[in-house]
Amino acid sequence: MSDVFSRWSRVAAAISVVMMAGLLAGCQVRPLYGEASGTKERLAAVSVSDVGGRVGQEVRNQLIFLMAGGAGQPATAQYNVKISVSASSSTTEVQNYDLTTRANNNYDGPYPGRVVMTGNYVLTRISDGQILRSARRSVTAQVDLPQQEFAKIRAIRDAENRAARELAEIIRTDIAATLGR
Repeated sequence: MSDVFSRWSRVAAAISVVMMAGLLAGCQVRPLYGEASGTKERLAAVSVSDVGGRVGQEVRNQLIFLMAGGAGQPATAQYNVKISVSASSSTTEVQNYDLTTRANNNYDGPYPGRVVMTGNYVLTRISDGQILRSARRSVTAQVDLPQQEFAKIRAIRDAENRAARELAEIIRTDIAATLGR
């Protein structure tokens, strides 16, 4: 009985090795921004439409810089990206934070907050108007909000700038993956 079991276990092991080899043969690993993929050239051929608002303009500027490697908008674009960006800031709840202490001006330190930035974008091929990708991405940046009003405004703006850079990187990676196919 053990001889039959041993023989079947070897056959099962051999079959599973062959099946795994077949599955792995279908896998293809290649660099996203490699020379051979042509993704870098396709990214340089993407124009980014105008967008309103300070945070939208910040995302747009970062996206243009990342797409073309600092060369600016392409002279003849093959693709177009339309983006819309919104941002909101809020304080976060902390368990050991006594709001009455802060209300009585006994607390001088910063309190925690966050900036949430959301970007919607549509990647379109200009030649035929086909939508290649449409997505929504969201980023959260943590911020310490001081008591002084101007410092609070500046801290929120810095957090928005950080979130804009991160959002632009995420959108660029999505677009690179789409164009790399």
